[in-house]
Amino acid sequence: MSANAWGLLALYLTVLLATAWPLGLWLARLANGKVPGWMQKLETPLYKLAGTDPDKSMHWAHYTLALLAFNLLGVLVVYALQRLQVWLPLNPQGMAAVSADSAFNTAVSFVSNTNWQGYAGESTMGYLTQMLALAVQNFFSAATGIAVVFALMRGFAARSTAVIGNFWVDMVRVTTWVLLPLSLVFAIFLVGQGVIQNFDGYKDVTTLETTSYQQPKLDAAGAPVLDAKGQPVLEDAKTPTQTLPMGPVASQEAIKMIGTNGGGFFNANSAHPYENPTALSNFFQMLAIFLIPAALCFTFGRVVGDPRQGWAVLAAMTILFVIAVVAIMPAEQAGNPLLPPLGVDQLASSLQAGGNMEGKEVRYGITASSLFAVITTAASCGAVNGMHDSLTPLGGMVPLVMMQLGEVVFGGVGTGLYGMLVFAILAVFIAGLMIGRTPEYLGKKIEVHEMKLTSIAILVTPIVVLAGTAVAVMSGAGTAGIANPGAHGFSEILYALSSAGNNNGSAFAGLSANTPFYNVLLGIAMWLGRFGVIVPVLAIAGALAAKQRLPVTSGTLPTHGPLFVTLLIGTVLLVGLLNYVPALALGPVIEHLVLWVHP
Repeated sequence: MSANAWGLLALYLTVLLATAWPLGLWLARLANGKVPGWMQKLETPLYKLAGTDPDKSMHWAHYTLALLAFNLLGVLVVYALQRLQVWLPLNPQGMAAVSADSAFNTAVSFVSNTNWQGYAGESTMGYLTQMLALAVQNFFSAATGIAVVFALMRGFAARSTAVIGNFWVDMVRVTTWVLLPLSLVFAIFLVGQGVIQNFDGYKDVTTLETTSYQQPKLDAAGAPVLDAKGQPVLEDAKTPTQTLPMGPVASQEAIKMIGTNGGGFFNANSAHPYENPTALSNFFQMLAIFLIPAALCFTFGRVVGDPRQGWAVLAAMTILFVIAVVAIMPAEQAGNPLLPPLGVDQLASSLQAGGNMEGKEVRYGITASSLFAVITTAASCGAVNGMHDSLTPLGGMVPLVMMQLGEVVFGGVGTGLYGMLVFAILAVFIAGLMIGRTPEYLGKKIEVHEMKLTSIAILVTPIVVLAGTAVAVMSGAGTAGIANPGAHGFSEILYALSSAGNNNGSAFAGLSANTPFYNVLLGIAMWLGRFGVIVPVLAIAGALAAKQRLPVTSGTLPTHGPLFVTLLIGTVLLVGLLNYVPALALGPVIEHLVLWVHP
């Protein structure tokens, strides 16, 4: 890695730590119900409207049913708005109704915090659909993830109780006192950087191309018009114009990043200058993605009464993140080995960035683009400022692996931490087996019931991803979307299912996935990948809450030191990644060997 890359990484982690710590303390107050009186007064009408008692906590089963019902209703609303948008206001371009299969896919995608987009936003969605369907679910899906991790924290902190909190209270407080204020401030910052925010119709503008040349005049049939001498009649070339999409972009961009949603207003996502215009906006977009996931680590330590536990989880996440960054940047800086024999200079110099610049914005270069790729796939975000399909084989394998680990390296808001805590439960169970002692984590015995639920939570996603990939590669409708036959085409399908099953949303975009086959397949994968994990996690929260909290003894495994951090990292890598090794060998590994060993 270059000195510039190390400097950017160090700056990023420093600013992240400085901003996440105070936010983590505020989130801990929300999780513990320590909300100022004036805030409670403002919340009261919302609870009355929902018909819920904010002072009444729920059993984990009731919490789960409320969560599932709320999100299922969200799917129906988002689906209906897309199908009816041709008749809805705030649609200045007259966008048609979205097809049934695409509307289904998008509804599940935004409700599950995946934000996979098989469509181009600027040519498919009207402004009302973007705001009322997509942006609203950006808030609710993010709040759902935080609510689940709040419930799990309470399970660890509780002392023999049957309840884990109130879902409706968690949703209201997270949305009102965390997501909305952060998004408002960030949206104002983005507008200041040049991100657009309007309700105008699309604008036809004159480009910077010259008009000092002439071209043959054509008749109605498209044939050249000839003069009396049989020579083509020339006319001045028409002034080139371009249609520039408009819309309320900054508001959606803010919650897209803060809520680790990732769905872009434009098809080019954060590579579009109207979504991400400057190097400063790019840096703060990367910061926004990790802000809440990092803050929740501090929240966890506060809620369970031992800040060292939060630091241990944060350390494991950070180490895995740095390893991924160190892996991707040299791969991209090395460039394509097939180009130098053709006389292409890929060395970095004062005149060029060097390395593999295919699919990357010149504004950001390899360093910022590679860092963004790791951040967005380590978190459950999926926003992109470059084309992941154009990464080198090993470079492209890094974001693929980040997703396949379960997106627990910081991860999505809430989802990353509860995913890592599931691995922590497994790690202490493995440690207990090695020393012949009943495993404990934070004073709670980890017994057969908890391990069954932990196994389900860990295995759901790999089963969804690998089974879905198998269905796609064995189906004619699945292989029909491949534009690059061979190892890379397989990687594109594996990436799509990994992205959907892990609720990421980014893509190796060489795959034509906006078809009825892929819209349905990926929609099912997104739903199972989201709620197939949430349900056992809430069941674990309920089981832990019902247990007595045991005192620390000389035989208790410390879960806040370097030994546990190492054990946790090893568990994530061995259990989380080994499921995918054969599939990775068929895709990016083979592609790398073909590219470098047999150029």
